[in-house]
Amino acid sequence: MIDDARGRIDYEETGSGPAVVLVPGSCSTGAAWRPVMATWNGEFRCVTTSLLGYGGTAERRTEADPSIAYEAEMLEAVLAKAGGRVHLVGHSYGGLVSIAVALRGKASLASLTVIEAPALELLRAMGEDRLYRAFREMTDAYFAAFKGGQTEAIAAMIDFYGGSGTYASWPARVRAYAIETTHVNILDWASAHGYRLTPEALAGISLPTLVMTGTASHAAAQRANALLGGCIKGATFTTIEGAAHFMIATHAHAVGALVAEHVRRAEGRR
Repeated sequence: MIDDARGRIDYEETGSGPAVVLVPGSCSTGAAWRPVMATWNGEFRCVTTSLLGYGGTAERRTEADPSIAYEAEMLEAVLAKAGGRVHLVGHSYGGLVSIAVALRGKASLASLTVIEAPALELLRAMGEDRLYRAFREMTDAYFAAFKGGQTEAIAAMIDFYGGSGTYASWPARVRAYAIETTHVNILDWASAHGYRLTPEALAGISLPTLVMTGTASHAAAQRANALLGGCIKGATFTTIEGAAHFMIATHAHAVGALVAEHVRRAEGRR
């Protein structure tokens, strides 16, 4: 744990070797990375954390000010504690926060990996109006359902990402945590909608970058990440066959192999 002046931050470190900081998505904590970490057999020094409002990490945002900058500041504190040049890996909303950190240029990064970030504003910037509306309509309906008192409103968002029946297939304790943190997830989406992401900005990222998506993911998520891979200079874009959004759990071996190869390649360049 980091005792930051603006609130506590989850921090857990294990192993040795090149430092890899793993950022989970919404409704999750650093424990979500355990299946991927297990594939590396101790090759890397792994640092995990939780985003604002999840696990033991204190919330800093408000409905009036849900800026992604607060997430970036928190993650920069984690990177500073990890020390040296680190390999930053983010899944889902954690991937978008990782992009924000790379663009701010305040942290010492050796490489960047983005696993299906909700880069919906990039869709809009690139004229992908139909796919942007898919995100917008989903979140509008989700927000309205939650405001209207639907306890399991978040199920629609999870099924949008993972496919019909994903939420119902989750263990009861995982569904319960998603319900418990729905109000935090709504702030996450407000942050994503408010984060202006353009091709011009992304072209400024000069790190070795890997972007991945799943072939079974929603078309809007697939296209947003394909655009990320195309806009970041020299980025490698790849897909995982049969995987949907929650691939760090369902396809941990494939994700782990791709990230490990990317980190080794970046280390070789150094």
